[in-house]
Amino acid sequence: MPKVLISDAMDNIAKKILLENNIEVEIKTDFTFEELINQIPSYDGLIVRSATKVTKEIIAKANNLKIIGRAGAGVDNIDVTAAKEKNIIVMNTPG
Repeated sequence: MPKVLISDAMDNIAKKILLENNIEVEIKTDFTFEELINQIPSYDGLIVRSATKVTKEIIAKANNLKIIGRAGAGVDNIDVTAAKEKNIIVMNTPG
């Protein structure tokens, strides 16, 4: 079963939708940068808003990550180039 981390506060509907689609969800909104780097290999997906900065360093450690989703407009807090180099999909939901 895929495992997704939601690292920023958002409506519980996101968790509900993922669970309904047989995706394991963990919500942890108080990761430090170092904790996120250490834990990111455990996840297949990452959902952020604007508080989490998905840097090149985080992406480098994300050995299982397949997708990064931003709940909001833009992807300026995600290193899209680093993600692309690892074939990680980056998407956003501006609505």
